[in-house]
Amino acid sequence: MGSRGYPTCLIIPVGPLHVEFSQVVNLKNVEKENPELREGGRYTPKDCKALQKVAIIIPFRNRDEHLKYWLFYLHPILQRQQLDYGIYVINQDGEETFNRAKLLNVGFTEALKEYDYDCFVFSDVDLIPMDDRNIYKCYNQPRHLSVSMDKFGFRLPYNQYFGGVSALSKEQFQKINGFPNNYWGWGGEDDDIYNRLVFKGMGISRPDAAIGKCRMIRHMRDTKNEPNPQRFNKIAHTKETMKSDGLNSLTYTVIKTDKFQLYTKITVDIGSPKS
Repeated sequence: MGSRGYPTCLIIPVGPLHVEFSQVVNLKNVEKENPELREGGRYTPKDCKALQKVAIIIPFRNRDEHLKYWLFYLHPILQRQQLDYGIYVINQDGEETFNRAKLLNVGFTEALKEYDYDCFVFSDVDLIPMDDRNIYKCYNQPRHLSVSMDKFGFRLPYNQYFGGVSALSKEQFQKINGFPNNYWGWGGEDDDIYNRLVFKGMGISRPDAAIGKCRMIRHMRDTKNEPNPQRFNKIAHTKETMKSDGLNSLTYTVIKTDKFQLYTKITVDIGSPKS
């Protein structure tokens, strides 16, 4: 039995899901279809003890159409997975170069101010799971959830790949000092994160390729998110930089927090690359 005398929640998954992006998504309809949600995109199972308390962190800028699809598909999946969860969209303010990993650090820090989450799922806004047996929760080892994307022909692009959607417990995240803050622009940060895990003696857990299928919403490369020319040099020095670059060096300013029915949007100033 769980706390308050409730049994631990049982998951009854659907299995493979049909995911496509041709229909128009209206967020008012999504709200009506998810009546159990509380303000800020929070959900707790009613009559059983949730598997885990999960904060889902989405790095974001100018992707409202993608976010609609993500909310449309993910809320029902996460509720079937019987998670006590909250959705946090971390919106980078201004026109500076995008910094995905720093936004994820901000999301981790801000979510913990609201609730005692024990698991953090870091998800790009354009990735939708195609099977609800791919549980958005944490495991004994860091979990890579988006293992077979349509973009890569439903195969891992390389064995160390840790991009897209990943899950780390609070303890795992703190053990690696969070994510790097100094990857401005596209690429490299997920390889740095993989290195951090390896250097701290952790391995990567994955669902099998059939269950870990994901569909990506096609889009052009965002402006101000061009490939980072320094990424390979930075990745080569993770071991030296991870002690000083991460949660312990994170600086940002929250500009505003908006609580919508389907999600919490935190708009932040994360500064700019050091020239």
